[in-house]
Amino acid sequence: MDPMPNTKNIAFLGDYVPRRCGIATFTADICEAVAAEFPATQCIVGSVNDRPEGYDYPARVRFEIDEQEIASYRRAAEFLNINNVEIVSVQHEFGIYGGAAGSHLLAFLREVRMPVVTTLHTVLSEPNADQRFVMEQLDLLSNRFIVMADRGRNMLETIYGVDPAKIDLIPHGVIDMPFIDSNFFKDVFGVEGKTVLLTFGLLSPNKGIEYVIDALPAILSRNPNIVYLVLGATHPHRLAHEGEAYRRKLERLAVERGVADQVIFHNRFVTLEELKEFIGAADIYVTPYLNEAQVTSGTLAYTFGAGKAVISSPYWHAQELLAGERGVLVPFRDSQSIAEGVNFFLSNPTLMTAMRKRAWKAGREMIWPVVARRYMESFERARAGLSVPSVETLAVRMTENANYPFPPLKLDHLIKMSDHTGIFQHAIYNVPNYHEGYCTDDNARAYILTVLLQEMAGSEPKIDRLASSYLAFLWYAFDANTCRFRNFMNHHREWIERAGSEDSHARALWAVGTAIGRSRDQGHRNLCALLFQRGLPPVARFSSPRAWAFALLAIHEYLRTFSGDRVVSQMRDVLAGQLVGLFHVNSSPGWQWFERIATYDNAKLSHALILSGHWTSQDEMLEIGLSSLRWLLEAQTAEGGHFAPIGCHGFWQQGGERARFDQQPLEAHSMISACLEAFAVTRDEYWEQAAHRCFEWFLGRNDLGQSLYDPTTGGCRDALLQDHLNQNQGAESSLAFYLSRAEIARATHGQIEIVQSCAA
Repeated sequence: MDPMPNTKNIAFLGDYVPRRCGIATFTADICEAVAAEFPATQCIVGSVNDRPEGYDYPARVRFEIDEQEIASYRRAAEFLNINNVEIVSVQHEFGIYGGAAGSHLLAFLREVRMPVVTTLHTVLSEPNADQRFVMEQLDLLSNRFIVMADRGRNMLETIYGVDPAKIDLIPHGVIDMPFIDSNFFKDVFGVEGKTVLLTFGLLSPNKGIEYVIDALPAILSRNPNIVYLVLGATHPHRLAHEGEAYRRKLERLAVERGVADQVIFHNRFVTLEELKEFIGAADIYVTPYLNEAQVTSGTLAYTFGAGKAVISSPYWHAQELLAGERGVLVPFRDSQSIAEGVNFFLSNPTLMTAMRKRAWKAGREMIWPVVARRYMESFERARAGLSVPSVETLAVRMTENANYPFPPLKLDHLIKMSDHTGIFQHAIYNVPNYHEGYCTDDNARAYILTVLLQEMAGSEPKIDRLASSYLAFLWYAFDANTCRFRNFMNHHREWIERAGSEDSHARALWAVGTAIGRSRDQGHRNLCALLFQRGLPPVARFSSPRAWAFALLAIHEYLRTFSGDRVVSQMRDVLAGQLVGLFHVNSSPGWQWFERIATYDNAKLSHALILSGHWTSQDEMLEIGLSSLRWLLEAQTAEGGHFAPIGCHGFWQQGGERARFDQQPLEAHSMISACLEAFAVTRDEYWEQAAHRCFEWFLGRNDLGQSLYDPTTGGCRDALLQDHLNQNQGAESSLAFYLSRAEIARATHGQIEIVQSCAA
């Protein structure tokens, strides 16, 4: 897979160490494995508590869930939502979540706003009604499933009707241990010179350990140097209800069978390093579980991956893992067969070594780094699969939201993002980000917005004050010595560059040109005329097609008032001619565009030629503008009929794959402006409908069916990503929404409703 995955923020949900259970261990292992394999990724954990006091968790655990309190599951979901988690990896076992068959988990899954990958540690062949309901809901709410055995995958398909395309088969992870002689570790446990049998894991009656103890006399009769290590504390839930009854039963059985000296109990929950020593000291691992319907066994996986000889009852995971002569299967509850299996191994050391090597080699595909990479692949597939819903899904969404009522213009966020210097570039959620300071690009856009609002709604003190701040910023940005606009300013009001980009310079011209053509404030018009006259000549030396386009928009606005200015008209002819020349050089029947790559703010190129061609009566220029805009619109219309702009994560190279994400509000505004201009020129309703459809992208008619517009603030979120929204509400995105709303109002009604709370 790509060594630099897109997924950067992952949450794992399940039990977690120091809680003593297999799921807790697994959650910790997979979380740490992913974190180690992808160090640029942030991994956090939501842990489920089975006791009121919880546990002394490591720092990795960021949120705790009360197993039996359904509200805490919803709080956990909201915690992940506000922390920009991109994917959640859920460890599922019916018994670890509250409610009937663990149904409290569903409350969490219904609230999270990111893809869900669910690892199934149990898949039941005969679920009861509650279990089947939970599984059906998991299928609806999970983007992908991970199972650890092929039987689990088959059961998901045949019993639960899960789409096989959403199932990933990834083995249980194992410790990366070398293939070494067991004698290396035996002195740690005082069993030098002994043949060591091992069973480990939390102790409970379903483990079938009594059948191994029953087999020991027959084993010892042929191999008297045997010792049997039983490693593991009693399962906490079993301990709470029955104490050490099962362990005492095993101890009594060992005495009765005369093998008490050969059975050594280690009643504790060991660290990973200690576990490696126990596994390393073992010659034969015995797993005599009593229940066939066990689709996963972490203890079996660990010893198998370490290259140990394994004797197991034929539960489902063992059947798969030990196939191909990688271990020995014996019947359930059959002490005689266990004894025969052990004696068979010990009487055939060459065969036992061959089996061990086969297991160890297979285990190289199960070590945690490999499993971590496989999990990341599943995470990436989950995010990619969520990115573009099916046409049917979108059709349902569009039907449910057939009307996208255009909201009034609520400027609360614009006001919060602005101070007496200007508008801040970026926001953290809906809070101005002082660290990023200001830029000319955004202050130019903001000034255009205030001019349009003053034109439609008349003078209003709060908007007038904002307009003065934005224009003052543009005046300060202009360097009279170089006749260039600077772009970036820090929060200390210090310019951090000598000259801005060609695009930012031309956007500033577009803003002052708009004021010259539309503002009713004579002082603003006079200052803007000065900036325009000084700032236009450098454009003749620019090479950026977008700078040419912005300058053409500026020139058009300027000529609304000073149509007789021959110098400016000549500049329009030059810049428009350059765009026409680019189109002739780069376009082809299947690529109706000005460049060999479509990048950002694309529709502005077509928009500039539509304006210039119409007002200079040059039919070819107008036709290039219209045809290129139609081609661009069709290329950005999804199968479901909604607007899906070219993403900035790769753009669109001619002959290559069009980037679907990250979709930017700037592109929607650019397309809306151009389509409205095309409608004004042609009166073809196709363009008016297209403009409205593009505006609906802000409101939820998009690939995710989610609104970028935030009605609580009036702002707009920064981007539509492949599986979620960028929740920050920066200046560029919010201004794209405000300008789009204002321009549609101007084109259709000539006025706009500004909500009282902002205009007061």
